[in-house]
Amino acid sequence: MKVLAVHPSALMYTKVFLRLEPLGLELVAGAARNAGHDVRIIDLQAETHEDYWKLVEEFQPDAICYSGSYLANVPEILDLCRETRYRFPLVFQFIGGHSVSFIARDVLELSEGSVNCILKGEGDATVGLLLEAVQNGTNILDVPGTVTLDGEGPPPIFVKSLDEVRPARDLLRHRNKYFIGTLDPAASIEFARGCPWDCTFCSAWTFYGRSYRTASPQVIADELEEIKEPGIFIVDDVAFVHEEHGMAIADEIKKRGIKKEYYLETRADVLLRNKEVFKVWSEIGLSYIFIGMEAVDEEGLKQFRKRVSLDKNFEALEYARSLGLIVAINIIADPSWDRARFEAVRQWCLEIPDIVNISVTTPYPGTEIWHKEARRLTTRDYRLFDIQHAVLPTTLPLPEFYEELVKTQQVLNTKHMGWQALKDTAGIAVNLLKNGQTNFVKMLWKFNSVFNPELQLADHQRPARYLMPVQPDAVDKIDRNDLYVHGPGGRKTRALDDATETFVDKTRMGEEA
Repeated sequence: MKVLAVHPSALMYTKVFLRLEPLGLELVAGAARNAGHDVRIIDLQAETHEDYWKLVEEFQPDAICYSGSYLANVPEILDLCRETRYRFPLVFQFIGGHSVSFIARDVLELSEGSVNCILKGEGDATVGLLLEAVQNGTNILDVPGTVTLDGEGPPPIFVKSLDEVRPARDLLRHRNKYFIGTLDPAASIEFARGCPWDCTFCSAWTFYGRSYRTASPQVIADELEEIKEPGIFIVDDVAFVHEEHGMAIADEIKKRGIKKEYYLETRADVLLRNKEVFKVWSEIGLSYIFIGMEAVDEEGLKQFRKRVSLDKNFEALEYARSLGLIVAINIIADPSWDRARFEAVRQWCLEIPDIVNISVTTPYPGTEIWHKEARRLTTRDYRLFDIQHAVLPTTLPLPEFYEELVKTQQVLNTKHMGWQALKDTAGIAVNLLKNGQTNFVKMLWKFNSVFNPELQLADHQRPARYLMPVQPDAVDKIDRNDLYVHGPGGRKTRALDDATETFVDKTRMGEEA
C-alpha cells in the first residue's frame, strides 16, 4: 500500500522557540515501511496545506495517517480529513498519537465518517497490523488499539523492543527546518520511553502505564552516528532516570568518538541523584538542560504532586550551572494568580541567571487535573488547549490575566532574546548563517508577533467548528485505572534496578530521596 504520514502545523509556542522533527511520526512511518509499504511523510510545521494537496494528488496514497499528539491540532486534522474524504473518497484515513488516544470516540464523532479509525497507544507497534488488515479486507477491530464508531479492538500493545524500531528520518523533506534554541539544525532521538512518576498535570505516565523502557546503548550510538545534524534533542520525558543506562550510552559515544551537542529534559531529584552521569555528559556535548520546576513555592509543588522540595530544585539548578550547562526552567502560571503573584514571579525570574518559560495550567485528557477540573472549563475549543491560553476561570479578568502573562513572558524574552541574546551568541549566529541556518536568528525577533494579549484574547472569540463534549461532574476520588491508555504492567515494565525503583517510589510518594 501507499501510505502518507502527516504531522499538523506548529502550535503557538513552537512558532518562536523551537521546531522539532516529528520523531513519533517518523517511527510510525519506519514501522509501516518495514512492513513492506511505500511511505511518504509531510510535516506541516515546515510545509503548507498547498504542499499537502499537491503531494496527495501526485502520490495518490491508499491510506493517510495523521499525528494527533497535541490536543490543539485536532481541528486542523479534522478539517484535513473532511476535505480529503471529499476529494479522495476511497482513501483509508486514521489518526494516532498521544492526545487522540485519550479522546478517540470524541474525535470519531466529530469527524462525521471522514475518519475510519483511531489507533490508540504506540503506533509503531500496531500500524503494520492495521495496514495489513486494511489491505486484506479483514476486520480492523481485531488490531490492538483500534477504535471505530462500531466498537473497540483489543487493548494497545507495546513494541517488543525499542531496538527494533527506527525512525524514517530520510523521508522528511526539510530537515534543516528543525531547531531548538541555538541547536540549529537539530535532530531528535529517544533513549527511553515512558515515565515512572505520576504528576497530576502530566499524561505521560497514564499513556504508558507508568512503564519505563530503554534502547540499548549500542543501537543508540548507531543512530547517533547516522544522524547528520550537529544538534540533538533527547526527547525522553525524564532523561537518565537509570544511572547505569546513561553511563553506558556515554561510554559508547566516547568509544566511537561521536561529536554532537545535546539538549535534554530531566527532574531536579534525578539530576542530584545521578550527578556523575550529568557531569560525564557535560564533557561529551551536553549544553542545555531543561528542568520542569513547575512552581517556585512548596504550595505550588504540592498542587502538581511534583514532590521535589524547593531546596532540591534550587540545589539542582546550582549543580547544573556548576557544570557549565545552560539551564531552562518551566513555571506553570495558575489561573488563580493575581497581579501581585505575577510581579513576584517576574522578580524571582530576573534574580536567577537561568532561562525561564511560563506556561498556563491546562487540564488535558488523561491527567488527574482533567478529571478534577474539566467541568470548570471556560471553553471547549480544542485550539485553545496549547498551554498558552487560559481555559479555566481566572481570578483576574481574562484581558488582565493575558496582559500580566505576556508582560511576564516579555520580561523574560528581553532578558534572554532579542539584541542581548544576539550579542551573547554572536559567534554562534554568524556560523549558523554561514551554513544557511536561519531558524535561531529569525526567532530572536518573532516574540511580539506571536505573544500578544489582544491576539490571545481574540482567540477566544473565534467561531469554533469542533467542540469538546460537555464533561461530567468531577469525582472526589479518581480510579487511576480509568486514566490509562496502556494498562499498568507493574514493576516488570520498568527497566530500572531495585535501588532506582525504590528512589522513584519514594519521590513519587513525597519522601526524601
